[in-house]
Formats: sequence, structure tokens, C-alpha cells
Amino acid sequence: MTTTTPPVTLDAVRDAAVRLRGIAHRTPVLRSRTLDARVGAEVHLKCENFQRVGAFKFRGAYHAASRLTPDQLGRGVAAYSSGNHAQAVALAARELGTTAVIVMPEDAPPSKRAATAGYGAEIVTYDRYTGDRVALAKALAAERGLTLIPPYEDPHVMAGQGTAALELLEEVGELDALLAPVGGGGLMAGSATAAKGLHPGIRMIGVEPEAGDDTRRSLEAGRRVSVPVPRTIADGQALPTPGELTFSVNRRLVDDIVLVSDDEIREAMRFAFARLKIVVEPSGATPLAALLTGRAGALPPRVGVIVSGGNVDAERFAELCAGRG
Repeated sequence: MTTTTPPVTLDAVRDAAVRLRGIAHRTPVLRSRTLDARVGAEVHLKCENFQRVGAFKFRGAYHAASRLTPDQLGRGVAAYSSGNHAQAVALAARELGTTAVIVMPEDAPPSKRAATAGYGAEIVTYDRYTGDRVALAKALAAERGLTLIPPYEDPHVMAGQGTAALELLEEVGELDALLAPVGGGGLMAGSATAAKGLHPGIRMIGVEPEAGDDTRRSLEAGRRVSVPVPRTIADGQALPTPGELTFSVNRRLVDDIVLVSDDEIREAMRFAFARLKIVVEPSGATPLAALLTGRAGALPPRVGVIVSGGNVDAERFAELCAGRG
């Protein structure tokens, strides 16, 4: 009988937490009596919108970059991203004294592109609807001798992302369910590994935009399924296919995937601003939307939510909340 070693383990997440201590923020956990009453559960919101670069992505990017050899760091790093991982790799590279080249879609949110450049990275653009960002980034890295740091298809990235769930559970204790957005699947893979490793009975619920339900379809089919590149306001989740490594974890550990519409995401963003007094980007609002709409089903007593990011500029935020974006 043979066993396959999973790409990420609870021990790996714990090791990542040690490496990130004093580097990544230990983000706050918010509560709202109004939210609890509305959804009928005790909800604990892990606010990664207060993380460095404004999103959980810094955890995985820094953890992966920090494990490179001096020679690799001396040659520089590359990445591909619609925004948050781009910023995270750019900042991680600056913190570690190296350079970064980032492949970003032409229609990436201007605020995310500006922040990535502001951290010192070189940006190379492509058309997300016709170009292959992975192929472009791999070719670029090979040509320049750079080390590629993927946004999710990397054990060290997944372990770093899992530290958000680890911190949440350390702070609030055992939860009955944990919701997180699913794009490429790195946040969910790391979070599920940490959460189920500590509390095997916890229910892991992923949330995707309706237009981009590749992970839901893949879990139903028992294999990775591709969809057309989604057109959704949740740009961080506008991916056509789950990662291979992340799916190998999530197919074992994720209990359910639920879908929310763009209008429901907008309403969740408005609720977070009005009642929680926080700014949440569309992808970060999808789990909250799943709670507010009841799409997550009947909730158990204690629920955790990873609010994955808050990178949306003022004009775009106003448009989305007004229903114009």
C-alpha cells in the first residue's frame, strides 16, 4: 500500500507561522451582534484586509520567498497575478533585498497595479482573456534566470496562507465551520489543512462567484474542470481552473462550495462598510455574501470567515456599492 504525502501539512503551516512572526501582521478578528442576529450564528471575521499589502497574499508570498537560497534571491523573482499576489511578491522581494518582475493583466485594478509598482516591481502586462499568464511568466523567468513564485501552486505559498486560519483558531478556539473565498485554491488549501488538522470535525465551506464556479464543478466531477475566464467583479477569483496542487488538497478537505452573484457581493461590501466599518474588496466579500444570503445553508453555532482582502480604490468602491460597477 502506498501513501501520497500531501503538499501542505499542519506542521508546515506552523513552521510558516514562526517564519512570518514579526513580518506579517497578526490581523484582528471582528464581531458584530447585528451580523450574528441576522445569520443566526456567532460569527468571527478574520480581517486580512488589514494585512500588509491589504490581503492574505503577503503571508504566502513572503514565506515562499524567504525560503529561497541566497543565489536565487540574488537573481530575483517573478510572479503572475491580477493584483494581490503581485503586490505581495513585490513587497516580499523588497523586504528580502531582491527584485521582482510581475506579469499582470492589462485590466488589473489601477490601485493594485500602482501599489505593485510602488513596491519597486517591474510590471509586464497581458490580455487575461486571450493570453496564458502562466506560460508568459514561466518564459520570462527562464529567459532572465528568475525564480517563479506562483500565487497558489506552491507548498510554501499554501502553508503561508494557512497561517490566517491558524491564527483565527488560536484566538477564538474551536469553530464549527470556516468560510473562505476560493480562486486558485491556495487560501482554502492552507486554511483547510490548518483547521482540519486542529479540529477534524470543522466544516470547510468555499465560496466562488457564480460566473467562476470552476472549483465547485471540479469537486463534483472529481477532477479539475475548466470554465471560460469569468467576467465578475471578484477579480481575485476570475480564474478558469483550480490549481493542481491546491485541488489535490481541497478535494479531500473541503466540505462544500457555494456560489454568490455579483449583486450579492456588492450588498456584502455595503454591509461590511455600514455595519462593520471596514472596506472589503469583492473577492474578500464573497464569504460574507454567502452568510447574508443564506447560501451557506443552516449555520452551526460558531462560524469563522476569512475576509481575504480590502484592495479596492475609493472610486471603484463607490461605483460597486452604488451598483454601477
